[in-house]
Amino acid sequence: MTTEGTLMQRTAWAAIIVALVLVLIKLAAYLVSDSIAMLASLADSAVDVFASAINLIAIRQALMPADAEHRFGHGKAEPLAGLMQAAFIAGSVAFLAIESVSRLLEPHAIIAPDIALGAVGVSIVLLLILLVAQEITVRRTGSIAIRADRMHYVGDLLSNLGVVLGVVLSSRFGWQKADPVVGLIISLLLALSAAHVFRQSYDQLMDRELPDDERDRIRQIVMRHKDVTDLHDLRTRMAGVHTFIQLHVELDPAMSLTRAHAVSDAVEADLMEAFPRAEVIIHQDPAGLEPTPSEA
Repeated sequence: MTTEGTLMQRTAWAAIIVALVLVLIKLAAYLVSDSIAMLASLADSAVDVFASAINLIAIRQALMPADAEHRFGHGKAEPLAGLMQAAFIAGSVAFLAIESVSRLLEPHAIIAPDIALGAVGVSIVLLLILLVAQEITVRRTGSIAIRADRMHYVGDLLSNLGVVLGVVLSSRFGWQKADPVVGLIISLLLALSAAHVFRQSYDQLMDRELPDDERDRIRQIVMRHKDVTDLHDLRTRMAGVHTFIQLHVELDPAMSLTRAHAVSDAVEADLMEAFPRAEVIIHQDPAGLEPTPSEA
């Protein structure tokens, strides 16, 4: 397995372990404090356990090499996991919204606020450590699964900060409705997170083109070669951490097949350097030849 694959799996395991620890801490704090904001944060962490477990399975599947039945690899396991994560988050949002509205109608005083704040403090420290590790992994690998998982834990961090606000306002200043209001705000943040993860995963599953700036970058790399007169029919897509690039290059009609092959290899090497996890397919066309409708 590659160094990047090992890093992705270790980060996924770290996320599961941290989420389990947070669930235990927050469950104890909720049972003692009866804080709806703490319950919201607990539900968020519980979702994270399942989401991170699915993430780990998807990452291991996505890192499997291409085989006879999956010639393009298993990269789409990652966006599939992202869709399941979005569904988990959406379920927790509905639960939290209902509980928060119920507490708004019938406010409850928070019991043992100091215990709740202590639990949140420990949670914030663990989350910050995990988020740093996930950011490093995303920067090195570009993993959509780790990026989606990171969104959960960013939401968890915000929910913990919200718990601090809700507990302090309720216990120190007597505003009991602050606790469920914070719960509703956390629900909204989680809903936005779910929408982002869903959109990103959906785009990969539907083979959405790379962003315009990335496609422009590809064009610039190709056109740097003096033997390439033009390019057309550029097609791109993502599958997990893998990028797929297909294009036609236009070359001098008098160029030998051997030379055309060498030019294509040079273009491919430059693209692979810019996109290390890319699979590149290049077709050579004689310059001046009108492309067919499918190539236009």
